[in-house]
Amino acid sequence: MENILLIFVCMLLGFLLKKSAAFPPLSYKTLNQFAIYISLPAVALYYIPKLEISSKLLFPLGIAWLGFALSYIFFAGFGKLFGWSKKLTGCLIITAGLGNTSFVGFPIIEAVYGKKGLETAVIVDQPGSFVVLSTVAVLVATVYSRGTTSSSVIFKKILFFPPFIAFAFSCFLNVLQLDFPEMFQSVFQRLGSTVTPIALVAVGMQLEFDSKSKHWKFLTLGLFFKLFLTPAFFYLFYVTLLGGSGLEVQVSILEAAMAPMITGTIIASTYGLKPKLSNMMIGFGIPISFLTLIFWYFILQHI
Repeated sequence: MENILLIFVCMLLGFLLKKSAAFPPLSYKTLNQFAIYISLPAVALYYIPKLEISSKLLFPLGIAWLGFALSYIFFAGFGKLFGWSKKLTGCLIITAGLGNTSFVGFPIIEAVYGKKGLETAVIVDQPGSFVVLSTVAVLVATVYSRGTTSSSVIFKKILFFPPFIAFAFSCFLNVLQLDFPEMFQSVFQRLGSTVTPIALVAVGMQLEFDSKSKHWKFLTLGLFFKLFLTPAFFYLFYVTLLGGSGLEVQVSILEAAMAPMITGTIIASTYGLKPKLSNMMIGFGIPISFLTLIFWYFILQHI
């Protein structure tokens, strides 16, 4: 419950602070840059060296990778069909394709399934959601932000993206079965813990409740895809087609039903992919998801 309370407190603070003269209109950009250059790399440096690679990763891993691929196919197809701008398409691919599998996901999974369920949730998040965010989500953001198709530009954007640098170095340590001294691990853990409050304050600073906004229909489509179509796809694939059952499958599908990822919003906003819409996906998606998660929880009790 503390995490849930923190979400609403931080977004409310951001919403109020944007009205203060002490914070310039573009303060949220500075907060986003802090999260990208400091908080997210710290998360990678703390968690990735500790991951254990095994076959049990397959079901949880598929949530992030297949989910993002599904989002790309769905929204790129709609974008071509209805002539959407590249920025709108890219925004929906990223925000609807990445789930809030850690900050919202971890406490919910632990409350419902206990510590054993949390072990599966960590696999969904770290080698799944976080790696997708640091690689293919940046690739999509680069391609859709200015419409560039230069492979060298795209490669440089990803290669010099701070979280990706930290991820690559952390993977190197993982392969060598090395980790940082405990003193550094503590520092990385503390810096990594700043990503959520900072990102949520930035989201609050950009939230606008305009009843005449043209974003409402895209918000509805994006949240319908994230909160209903994505978990439905994994239910059909994992349970109906592959015959999966048990705790790992239940946790994986419930993680697929989580609201859009907070840090995915940072990427979309930083690359200029409809920042207002991307922040609406978080601002409305998280509260609504508390209701839709109850629906999916009861569905999953039958497998």
